[in-house]
Amino acid sequence: ADAGRGTGAPAPRRRGRVRATASMADVARLAGVSAQTVSRVSNGYPGVTEETRRQVLAAMKELGYRPNSAARALKRGEFRTIGVITFTLATTGNVRTLEAIANSAAREGYAVTLLPVAVPTQDEVRGAFSRLEELAVDAVIVIMEVHLLDAATVQLPPHVQVVVVDSDAGDRYTVVDTDQHGGTRAAVRHLLDLGHRTVWHLAGPADSFAAQRRTDAWRAALTEAGRELPPLVRGDWSAESGYRAGLELAAREDCTAVFAANDQMALGLLRALHEHGRRVPDDVSVVGFDDIPEASSFLPPLTTLHQDFAEVGRLCVEAVLRKMRQEGPERGTTLVPARLVLRDSTAPPPSRR
Repeated sequence: ADAGRGTGAPAPRRRGRVRATASMADVARLAGVSAQTVSRVSNGYPGVTEETRRQVLAAMKELGYRPNSAARALKRGEFRTIGVITFTLATTGNVRTLEAIANSAAREGYAVTLLPVAVPTQDEVRGAFSRLEELAVDAVIVIMEVHLLDAATVQLPPHVQVVVVDSDAGDRYTVVDTDQHGGTRAAVRHLLDLGHRTVWHLAGPADSFAAQRRTDAWRAALTEAGRELPPLVRGDWSAESGYRAGLELAAREDCTAVFAANDQMALGLLRALHEHGRRVPDDVSVVGFDDIPEASSFLPPLTTLHQDFAEVGRLCVEAVLRKMRQEGPERGTTLVPARLVLRDSTAPPPSRR
């Protein structure tokens, strides 16, 4: 039974078929195009017809070709990836801004790496930038709603190309933001023009830059018009906080117009007014801020300020690409106008009817 053991040549190993890795030249031959065209398609560059793009992508799929992103990055000196640091995804503005940035980056052939930061401190921000550098990003967009940069609480690394969203730090960084001041003034002016003696304000949280800008603009608009400044009522952006504040406002017969700092708080306010028998807009007019998709389905449909998040995202990506190419200014603020959308939640006060 043991005959021949150890005396013969070892049995040959079975080898499976090894598929050679497809090259860019293989894809070009199969698609009937040049290697340069394959490169443009794989890198997401413009200048390729849709039909040619489909041919190249089909050839890549058939051959199992995957572009070597690391090799391309070394060759070009860039990774075609933009990092995004944000301190919260709990607010509508931050989520929609992030979505707009991702869409705009994709149109330019860039990917987005998101890095949420739980606690807005200098150490956390420094750690976030270190992690993004390890993940190989070309530049960073920071969605920083809270008062940090403008209060010099946090310093961003000087060697990284950075664009900041929603901050009052335009003298030190490149900033893109909605025109909080102009939008708020339009809302207050609309309510005063309807005949309301003054406008109450349901403000956002005190640590929010956007909330502070809207509160400052509300005060300035009433002061310029020579109107009384009612006591400030504050929420935390949520509909529940709007409801709690609304209970206080609904009990005041002299409150006939309210500017809410966002649409969710306006929704809670509408509920509180309804429960107290205060009709909107017959007894109280309400204006929100954001123009969320559901605003037109509120009861009544909400008059609000439309934020163009898509434009904010586009300008962020455009600014960060200019900085990477050293084509744009290092500092300064770009403001995107907020547009007043008139619906059914505002009307003249009872005394004017």
